[in-house]
Amino acid sequence: MLGNPSMQANVKVKAEVETASTLALTSTSSLYRRRRVANVVMLGVTGLFTLLALLPLVWIIVYVLKAGGPYLNWSLFANLPAALGQPGGGVRNAIESTILVTALASLFSVPVGVLAAFYVARYGNTPLGTAVRFGTDVLSGVPSIVVGLFGYAMIVKPQGHYSALAGGVAIAIIMLPTIVRTTEEMLKLVPRTLREAALGLGAPEWKTSLDILLPAALSGVVTGIMLAIARGVGETAPLLFTVLGNDRFAIGQIVGGGIAGRQPLGQIADRLFEQPVDGLTLTMWKYAQQPAPERVQQAWAVALVLMVFVLGLNILARLVVSWRQKQTGRL
Repeated sequence: MLGNPSMQANVKVKAEVETASTLALTSTSSLYRRRRVANVVMLGVTGLFTLLALLPLVWIIVYVLKAGGPYLNWSLFANLPAALGQPGGGVRNAIESTILVTALASLFSVPVGVLAAFYVARYGNTPLGTAVRFGTDVLSGVPSIVVGLFGYAMIVKPQGHYSALAGGVAIAIIMLPTIVRTTEEMLKLVPRTLREAALGLGAPEWKTSLDILLPAALSGVVTGIMLAIARGVGETAPLLFTVLGNDRFAIGQIVGGGIAGRQPLGQIADRLFEQPVDGLTLTMWKYAQQPAPERVQQAWAVALVLMVFVLGLNILARLVVSWRQKQTGRL
């Protein structure tokens, strides 16, 4: 049987096929090992650079916690500043001023930013839409000190005094680009079929935008607003030229005194908005330059408060997005 030429040829072919298969498996196994090694190496490199990118953040957090944590107490939040060189005191004036200025800035920037984003998302290719998008990109790159000088020239100098109103306008200008661009991108992610269905049922354009598109993109809009507030709270340069600083500012005293004196609501609001106020970043900047050790210690405590606030807003924004995604997935 083995002497049969055809059988010998079949055996030879079979042997060649087995040899080729073995070589192919060996080559495939070698290629797989090389790819696996390359994958492990690249994952290690990317992990290393990720740690290097996170290192400055962790370093700053640990250092600020170490420097400001021991001086964080209830007196810091409850009291007005003490006289220079005396122990104790707090930064209640700066906390209340920051809340007031941020509230004014949000009042000025959020409605304008959201409505502008609706227009740009719907009519982005028009000349006005292109101009709004270009202006937003340019405005986001303008140094904050330039915004402060603008607020000084346009509001402080004509009025003849520093005020919370001027600070709110300056911070609103800084917050506006973040709100516009974030809201625009979130609106673009909403399926076009939702808008077309609402319009097809006879809903007007404005009602479709407010009742259909805005709720669908609400998580992204809220995230953008939070991030804009976090950026606005961390600005110092605009406050230098608009609010100046006021160690005696106290909302409770102004409102309580106005109510006790039966002053009109407009007069109370005028006393709140039309006088110099303070800010956490401004207070930290001033205290860090003073020779008194108590003020330097309080500057570190204020830095810790600011850091916790900004990190908290960023974490809250991520949680809102995650919760919204889970809710949408359930639906």
